[in-house]
Amino acid sequence: MIEFLDLTIEQAKEALNDAGFPRYKANQILDWVYKKEVYQFEDMTNISKKDAQILVDLFSIRLPKVALEQKSKDGTTKYLMELADGNMVECVLMDYSYGTSICISSQAGCRMNCSFCASGKDGLERNLTPGEMTGQIISAGRYSGRKIARVVVMGTGEPFDNYSNFINFLELATSPEGLGIGQRRITVSTCGIVPAIYEFADYDSQVNLSISLHETLDEERSSIMPVNRKYPISELMKACRYYIKKTNRRISFEYALIPGKNDSREDALRLAQLLKGMLCYVNIIPVNRIDGFDYRGNPTENTRMFYDILGNHDIHVTVRRELGNDIDAACGQLRRSHADKVRNRNQHGKGQGTK
Repeated sequence: MIEFLDLTIEQAKEALNDAGFPRYKANQILDWVYKKEVYQFEDMTNISKKDAQILVDLFSIRLPKVALEQKSKDGTTKYLMELADGNMVECVLMDYSYGTSICISSQAGCRMNCSFCASGKDGLERNLTPGEMTGQIISAGRYSGRKIARVVVMGTGEPFDNYSNFINFLELATSPEGLGIGQRRITVSTCGIVPAIYEFADYDSQVNLSISLHETLDEERSSIMPVNRKYPISELMKACRYYIKKTNRRISFEYALIPGKNDSREDALRLAQLLKGMLCYVNIIPVNRIDGFDYRGNPTENTRMFYDILGNHDIHVTVRRELGNDIDAACGQLRRSHADKVRNRNQHGKGQGTK
């Protein structure tokens, strides 16, 4: 059976045409799914019972289910969503002056193993399909009753490690016949998979690109981001300059301030030199506390010092607004917390059974 939400708009039209549906009926079905939010073929009132049965026999529409919800006092809402195979992924709704933004996951788990991120601590389970990425947006919007204005692909997983599915997701998210979200309202974040950055530059979209940088020296970056051993900073910067030249789009460099690790005056000066003359800005991220790691929130004075040095060297810089500090808001925290509880419960149950 074909998962309907995994098909791009053109793929869906082709599959419906192969099933005997003329173009106008295919357009009606797409309108029901993506505009009217009807996910039971039998409920599509201008589709005959015979045609509805054909659809039921050929296609499925399985949205992620909200398994757990956490609400912060600042309005941030985090969902743990269960996929059809039982895997869990996270997404976060955040309210800003321009509307509600959602941060979605691209993989169940992650293989990048960045030391400051909880997502990769248990490794990669599998890639998410285009429909599972799209489904997070649909399910979060329906469950919360909020209209989602922007999308950030910056949750669990590395989008460029799941590149083809991510590109098909973009087709679904941005198509006027799909979710209809403007390309400039979508941001994708990568830890620095260089070949995919070149490929994404040639894809030539208006989607925003964000690079998780976090260090300026190869040895130090490799110690916290193993991807740097394969794609060192010099290669990453070369790919970023190619992207800027090809698209004329500004890159956001994410820089998580880790106390005693990358937050010194010298670090700030090296970062300013590294990015000199580039069409970019730096987004300083105060590190969320993660159970099992030694990192703690960065002192305000260090954040201000870093901000001032970059600004004085003509680097555009922002400090990310901290949201959801009273919930498991950092990538992978809620999923790991849930998995730990399940493991503990299973171990406890096994212990009881042997008595």
